[in-house]
Amino acid sequence: MTKSKKRIITIIAIVAVIGLIASYIKEMMQSSDILEGIATGNGRIEATEVDITAKLGGRLAEVMVKEGDTVKVDQVLAQIDTKELDAQLRRAEAEVRRVRQQRSVAVAVIAQRKSELSLAKKDLERTEGLYENDSISLEELQRDETAVETAKATLAAAQAQLSNAEAAIEAAIANTELLKAQLEDKLLKAPINGRVLYRLAEPGEVLASGGKVLTVLDPLDVYMTVFLPIRQAARLVVGADARIVLDGMPDLVIPARVSFVAPRAQFTPKEVETRTEREKLMFRIKVQLNTEYLASHTELSKTGVPGVAYVRLDQQAEWPGQFQLNHKP
Repeated sequence: MTKSKKRIITIIAIVAVIGLIASYIKEMMQSSDILEGIATGNGRIEATEVDITAKLGGRLAEVMVKEGDTVKVDQVLAQIDTKELDAQLRRAEAEVRRVRQQRSVAVAVIAQRKSELSLAKKDLERTEGLYENDSISLEELQRDETAVETAKATLAAAQAQLSNAEAAIEAAIANTELLKAQLEDKLLKAPINGRVLYRLAEPGEVLASGGKVLTVLDPLDVYMTVFLPIRQAARLVVGADARIVLDGMPDLVIPARVSFVAPRAQFTPKEVETRTEREKLMFRIKVQLNTEYLASHTELSKTGVPGVAYVRLDQQAEWPGQFQLNHKP
């Protein structure tokens, strides 16, 4: 290849690069004009995830749902084996019946002791009258006085036994309630309406307390986290109008709002942009997708999808045409 041809090719390449740079600068200037009063940030779709865990350890007996299944609040999702607790509950219920029988016996004994005390008091009254008339000796009077005191003591003992029996009943009932609560905890229920994201354990596995069985995603609590510089974050208010455009659906504009602005600046995460960008102090912003919109667009309730969030810094600013909503919730 001749030097002249090489020179021509070099000139063409330089012109092409200059043209691309000029086009990029023009586009950025136009974008800057269009997005005046609006800040942007890159992020990924996230959603609230709730772990379904075993409060009490044990062998996993059954898992009723699969990944991707839709679940409702209080729906039973899994169950831990309850054979041991069932036996403990039967024993506790038998204990309740036993101590109630003891209470019945204590009540009967109290009635008997009251009758004995009443009879002893009557005998003492007669003895006191006879003693005043010198018809009996002091020894007989003292014997009847002692009998009354003994009857009072035995009545008090019977009443104490009744109190003990009633306390035992309360303790036994509390034990049965505890076991019933533990049995209820063996049923793992959905705390929210959502979709099963992960199935983390299978029947037959032995779980420790706190062991994860499922992860449920809340399809109506979807958001994107972005980072904005101080000069933009200072103008942003919670509740500000926002838009989200996903990389996979560039023609769809999703309504959203700013639900959180971090109270402190931080260095942006490692995965955000270049090292120069990461070294800047930024504020973490949470942009929440519109709940009513999500209810009719369930396909958006999936995590990890990248996109761009646009937040309005000036609440008087009008959204450009390309950010008008495609659908009103």
